[in-house]
Amino acid sequence: MEATRGIIWVHSAAGALCPHIEWAISKALSRPFHFDWLPQPAEPGMRRAETVWFGDISTGEKLASALLNLRHLRFEVTTEPTNTNDGMRWTYTPSLGLHGTIINRFGDSLIHEERLRSALKAKNPHAAIHELLGTAWDDELEPFRGEYSGQIKWLHALG
Repeated sequence: MEATRGIIWVHSAAGALCPHIEWAISKALSRPFHFDWLPQPAEPGMRRAETVWFGDISTGEKLASALLNLRHLRFEVTTEPTNTNDGMRWTYTPSLGLHGTIINRFGDSLIHEERLRSALKAKNPHAAIHELLGTAWDDELEPFRGEYSGQIKWLHALG
């Protein structure tokens, strides 16, 4: 398996959900994990956290799936591209659901040609292209991204 890394950002979660988030990540990684939770200034009473992870190329998908099952949080999970695989970025908000984007080595979103052709044929091509880019997810998450502490935990997936 080819190794890569990525980042998990939990942008907004209720304090009572934090142990469940850690449990879901621990289960996805098959090892214990704990975040260093911080207050979320954009939504008083909520928490936020981030970590860098290392593991095989499927780790990001496992982490995003584990967090998706919790539903009542806002998150992003990235997987950096490798020599043989594109990267990915999954964004989730309770109001919009999950959005996945293929990412190249420069951090740019990639849209496959046929998806772009379909968007151009839509009733509202402008809206369809914004849907492919995940613009609504970025707009909703931007106030929650803010400044993180810079205290990133390094997480290694084993196995």
